[in-house]
Amino acid sequence: MISNKLKLNEFHRKLIEEENISHKEALSIYEALHNEAVSLGTISSENILEGIEVDLRIARAINGLSQ
Repeated sequence: MISNKLKLNEFHRKLIEEENISHKEALSIYEALHNEAVSLGTISSENILEGIEVDLRIARAINGLSQ
């Protein structure tokens, strides 16, 4: 659980400044990670949204608790 939101936001801001990758590079990284997940059998076009309802309920519950 995140205990210091300001510190995390500062980390993300610095990471974005230092990484400085283009949208094309980011998309290439995403596609490589997606292809790896598919080749490992972790995800497929059939199960890509499987369990999304549960994930959304959990996210809503967690976000509701932090407010």
